[in-house]
Amino acid sequence: MIPWESEMSKALARGKAEQKCILLDFFSPECIGCQQMEEASFPNQSVANFITDRMVPIHAAAGTSTLSADFNVVWTPTLVVLDFYGREHQRTVGFLPPDEMVAWLLLGIGKTALDKGQHNEAVLQFNTLMNGYPTSAAAPEAIYLRGVSRFKTSQTAATLKETYQQLKNDFPHSEWTKRAEPFALL
Repeated sequence: MIPWESEMSKALARGKAEQKCILLDFFSPECIGCQQMEEASFPNQSVANFITDRMVPIHAAAGTSTLSADFNVVWTPTLVVLDFYGREHQRTVGFLPPDEMVAWLLLGIGKTALDKGQHNEAVLQFNTLMNGYPTSAAAPEAIYLRGVSRFKTSQTAATLKETYQQLKNDFPHSEWTKRAEPFALL
């Protein structure tokens, strides 16, 4: 069972104390996607263990809390990954099935590290995602951002070219492959 917080201030304090990202789940009781998250995604053992071990989760009712206005929530479910200062780094809207949830959460943790300039930590999170969930919807973005993180550390253009080649080989029709096309010119 996931230990959901109900107040943002408590979640942020816990996140800071435990050095964990925050998972903010906006839900609506009548939302069918939210019901599926509650019945399929959150009870999944891998998902529940990951969230419990690696994040501070908070449930927030959309439309009835100031949080939904603060985060401009217009549809549910909306999931947001925050750092422990409350800054947003990742968002998705709509049902996220259990087989995609952990990969998406790893992407959010990696993006948080990247945004904070913790490039080695970002590479570690993206590698974990790619090794554990190589065919997930989050994998192409993780490959792209891993390349960016590696470049930020090494300043070696070859890392970006390698990133494009991997995306071209593994995900030829991905938007991330298209975004990486200029790397082939390096």
